[in-house]
Order: sequence, then C-alpha cells, then structure tokens
Amino acid sequence: SPALKLTTRARDGSVEIEKDIFTDPDRDVLVMRVIVRPLKGAATPFLVVEPHMENSAAANLGSAARDRLSAHQGRAFLSVEDAQGFVKASAGPLPDGPALASGAPSRALSGQPGAVLLTAQLSGPARRPQVFDLAFGFGASDAASDTAARESLAVGFDALLSRFEGRGGEADGWRAYLKGLTELDRLADQANDGGRLAYASALALKTAEDKLHPGALIASLSNPWGETVAATAPSTGYKAVWPRDFYECAMALAALGDRETPVMALRYLKAVQVTAKTPGADGAFGWFQQKSEVDGTAEWYGVQLDQTAMPIMLAWKLNHLGFIDDAALYAEWRASLKNAADFLVTGGPIHLKTNRAEIHPPWTQMERWEEKEGYSPSTTAAEITGLTLAADIARRSGDLASAETYQKAADAYSAAVETRMAVPKGALADHPYYIRISKAEQAAQSPDITAQNGKGAIAADQVVDAGFLELVRYGVRKASDPLIADSLKVIDDQSLKDDLRVRYDVRFKDSALAYPAFRRYGHDGYGEDTASGGDYGGQTNPAQRGRLWPLLTGERGHYEIALASENGKASPQALQSIRLTYAGAMEHFANQGLMLPEQVFDGVGADLPRHPALGQGTGSATPLSWAHAEYIKLLRSLADGEVFDLYGPVKDRYAR
Repeated sequence: SPALKLTTRARDGSVEIEKDIFTDPDRDVLVMRVIVRPLKGAATPFLVVEPHMENSAAANLGSAARDRLSAHQGRAFLSVEDAQGFVKASAGPLPDGPALASGAPSRALSGQPGAVLLTAQLSGPARRPQVFDLAFGFGASDAASDTAARESLAVGFDALLSRFEGRGGEADGWRAYLKGLTELDRLADQANDGGRLAYASALALKTAEDKLHPGALIASLSNPWGETVAATAPSTGYKAVWPRDFYECAMALAALGDRETPVMALRYLKAVQVTAKTPGADGAFGWFQQKSEVDGTAEWYGVQLDQTAMPIMLAWKLNHLGFIDDAALYAEWRASLKNAADFLVTGGPIHLKTNRAEIHPPWTQMERWEEKEGYSPSTTAAEITGLTLAADIARRSGDLASAETYQKAADAYSAAVETRMAVPKGALADHPYYIRISKAEQAAQSPDITAQNGKGAIAADQVVDAGFLELVRYGVRKASDPLIADSLKVIDDQSLKDDLRVRYDVRFKDSALAYPAFRRYGHDGYGEDTASGGDYGGQTNPAQRGRLWPLLTGERGHYEIALASENGKASPQALQSIRLTYAGAMEHFANQGLMLPEQVFDGVGADLPRHPALGQGTGSATPLSWAHAEYIKLLRSLADGEVFDLYGPVKDRYAR
C-alpha cells in the first residue's frame, strides 16, 4: 500500500525516530505513528508543524493548547492531536519562534495572520522507546477538523491501517485495488528487482488521481525545487493536469489491467477541453488546456497539439482493449473528440485568458517540453496518430466525409515530416538527422532557437532531442528507418560537449552494466546551476543545466523493442537484453522509497545541495507520474513482445 515508513537517525547517533504515515480512508485525516528510540541516554520528543493552509503560508492563523495544535486560512482548517495529549504547546509567528523553552506566547485563531509555527512537547525525557499516535485532521471549520482528528484517534492506529490496506478483505482497500490489476503480476515478472518498482509504480499512478474529481490524473504530488519557491503565495507546482502526462498515466493504468480508472480519466477530459463554455475563451475550440487545476480551471494557456491528439489516442486504445464498447466510444466522439480532431486539421484563432494566437497545424504553439513553437517531431507524431485514429472512429461511426478529411490531413503531415524537421547535414553531423524544433518548411532554413531557461539563442541544427522516437512508437515510421538510425547516432554521440550532449551512460556500484540516460535536449537549462550547485531558480542564469530524465530511458527501451519486433516476434534474447538495460536502468534511478524522479544527476558541474551521486535524483519533481507510467508501459511492452503504444491503423498506413 502507499503507507510510508520513514526512519530517521540523528547524526550523532543519539536517537532514532520511526514514522508510519498513511491516511484515514473514511475521514480527511493524515495518520502518523511515531516511535522515538533513544540510543544514547534519554530523549525528549517535540513535534514541530509549519502549516501551509490553502496552499500558502502567507495568511495563516494558529493556536496551541495541550489537547491540540490548530491552524487555518480561509475555509481550510487543521487540527493536530495526540492520543495522549501534549505536555506543553506553543504557537507563534515565523521566523521568531516559537521555541518552547523561550516561553513564546500562544497565538489565537483570531490573531494577526501570517506564517505560523506550531510546537508541542510530546513527553518528558525517557530512555526507553516511546510510541505516539498523531492525527492531522482537516475540515471546512475548526470544529470539523477537530472532530475528524478525534474520531480517527478513537478508531485506533491498527484498525485504521488495516482498513487503509484492506487487510480484512474490504472491497475498497489498497490490497483489493492491486488484486484487481489483472496484468500487474505478469508485468512484475518482467522486472529485475522482483517487481518492487512495478508495485510501487502501480500505487504511485493510482495515488496521482484526485479523490474529489475521479479520473483527474496529476503530473506529480510535488513542487520541483520546492524549497526555492516562496511560501507566501499559492504554488501548484506539478499538482495539476497536463493532458500529455495524463495520457501517459491513463495508458499505464490500462497496461496494468485497471479497467475503471482510465475510463474515468477519458470521461474527465471534457473538463479541460476548451469550448465556448470555458471562462475567458474565444475563437477556435476543441483543443485541450495546457495545464489545469483538478477542477478543470485553466492555469496555463498555451496550445500543445500533442495534448489535443492524445485524448483521441486514449479513447481508441480503450476501445481496442475492450474497456469501452463502440457505443461509449462514439458518445465520447460526439461529445468531445470530434472537435479535437477538427482542430488538428484546421486550427484557427485562439484566445484563452492572456493567450492570443493563430494556430496552423501541424505547427504547434508549444512542443512537449512547453517551451518552443514550430514543427516538433514528437508533437507531429501524435498529430498524425490522433488524426489517423480519428479517421478510423469516424469511418466506423458512418461519417465517411470526416474520415477522409482527417486521413488526408494526417497524410499531408506525414509526407512533410522529414523536410520540415530533419536537416540533410548540420553542425553535429555530416549526415541527415532530426533537430529538436524547426520553424521553417525546410529544417535546414530554420532560424535560431531563442533564449530559454537562462540559455542564450542557438542555431537550430545544434540542438537535438530524441522526440523523433515517438514516430516509431506510434507506428508513423519504421524502427529501421534510415533517418531514425542516423538521428540516433547524434543522440548517442558522447563526444559532444556537455552543453549539446544528450546521452550519458551511468554506472552503479551494484552492477557491471552501463545504463543509458538522456537529457531532454542539448542546451537545456531546466535544472540546477552548474557553477554553484544551486537549485533551479527561474530563467535567468546561463549556468543552469537540465539533467538526465529517467522516462527518456524508458522511451529508448520502447524503441529497442520496436526494432527487435519489426520483422516478427522479438527474440527472447533481445527482450532480455532490453529488460536488463532499460528496465534495469529505471529501477536503479528510483530512490529508496521506490519513487522515480523527473531528473537524475549527470555529474556535470558543481555538487548539488543533496549531494546526489551519479544517477540519483536531483531536486526536480519526485515522484514524476510520467516516469512511473513509462516504466509500467515498458514492462507491458516486454511482456507482450511489442510496443504497447503502437497503433495498428497507423503502422499499417505509414510503417509497413
């Protein structure tokens, strides 16, 4: 289950603290059992709480008493309670206190709002282990949060944990959920770690679904480099819906055999599609919001055409797997997906909040890294796939005219892929290769890539990423396509200088293998400062460097499966090599808690604040839902002997 056991030992070896953390399945309460083990002499345990109610520390109010600690902001209330009560407690403003020894005054809930620190002494000094059961209750009022915490404590830790995990056979416990994943054991058999990361990934993906908006799958339960984000204003971070990350998660859940969550996800997508009813929207409709709160409220307003194609791809796949029947598919088609397909053909003027633009597909306002406009190999792969599948759905539903329109557009986009997005030769090689982004009908004539993330402008032919592999994954191009092979030579060129280099082979102490790892693209600045080691601090420092993304190792593994199975079923030897190399790499990239980070350290530049070794996570988003999804889909593809995201109608038309 996603219950967490966290053990911390003092640097001087004087005390060890074990915390078991999970949620009450019936109440808005976080449950924590704390075991304090003195190792040298006596230990006096204290509890320190820094509340961020309503996702901000700007205007909190707090109070402390021996029966509970309290905080609130707006209509978000917190009550922290111990089954045994506190010896003494204090509340006060940051940064001054409240240290209990200084006798800092308690602050009433009606006091001056601001950043608050709550402190309680749990017991007197003791030489033996002590156990404390804490409840963090939430509610829309002070009374509601207090009642929730008290009720959880009354039920008791052991009973709550049993209910949470489903030990007693409860139909809605986590054990029941895992048992319902019909493919999980088969996928775990493909792992190199006994299935540990597979099970953790299944839990992480389901945990990423919002509980008040079923089907809303978020990118991560974290803020990347969160300690550098000011707590004085709300910050969503990655706790939001991106239809691209959403698609990856829903597909991975489908790969696990979860027949319910992906269907709920498909139905949810209508909440984040831009229509005439979307606040602040005008112009052409049918595309999907760049980034949204889980209730569907738009937060970022860019147009990313892969995010408009992927809902069509998800619907087609769920129908192909038998998770939804034809009637349900056609209902989604009429309600939402046909409008998305129409936008992929015609584009048009868009206006959402501050974003005003004219979209001309396959040109996208943003590619999958949300930074540049132009012709993107990965985005175009999704557009061609989405339109081809839209043509299939339209044809099957009797709309032959629309089917012809969609397929004609997909054919035109496919015919121009190489000239628009690959140079015949360039600064990185004397042979053809795909570039990261092109802003011209002929890639060789593309203007420079403009400054981003602190990095200055640079010639387009100097920057590559492996997004062109999505052309193979979906079936738009064969794995053995000569241009794909030539482009991989550039991606794999480890003689390139660090700024432009994409691939790094990472070694770990427990393995003789060199594991391939990849940056998003050369000249990437979305990461720490290589001069100081400081966290990512925005888009102003040219020393910033994007690191290695574990999910990209999974993408490369999928390509290798496509190549091995191109002329028939992949051999067991080939699949075993891919399993050891690519699944094995992702298993090594996971941290002690079996969470996959957005980025791992590449060893370039100054040491980082957390002192990660090569291949260990940086301060980027952890866990990243997309990374866990990529790992699960890689295991599914290994188990099937073919790429799970491969679409038959696309392959039959473009990659025979």
